[in-house]
Amino acid sequence: MADHSEDACKKVDVSITRVFELLGKRWTGPIISVLMERAVYFAELRRAIPGISERMLSDRLTELGAAGLVVREVDEGPPLRVSYRLTKAGAAMEPALKELSRWAESHLADVSEGGC
Repeated sequence: MADHSEDACKKVDVSITRVFELLGKRWTGPIISVLMERAVYFAELRRAIPGISERMLSDRLTELGAAGLVVREVDEGPPLRVSYRLTKAGAAMEPALKELSRWAESHLADVSEGGC
């Protein structure tokens, strides 16, 4: 018989919880994915992610900046332009994210192939 006592239950890993609190938010994955390629201007980033509003993009970039994963750089104009790039810590996620992408290709159904 299985032991279902409180002591027998494994607690959720604190690090995993922190990662998914940040990366589990809608739009965060696509933003990081675009920034993995190169630094991008705000307007380019918005065009690269269909459906995201300027407000949501700005909010997510602010969160990623506060977490130390993205840097905001102002290019003095004219015209004044703002670009974003991954920090060293942000770029260090690339191997893990590529592995997750490979896993998704193998194990998650493609909704465009006859799904909903």
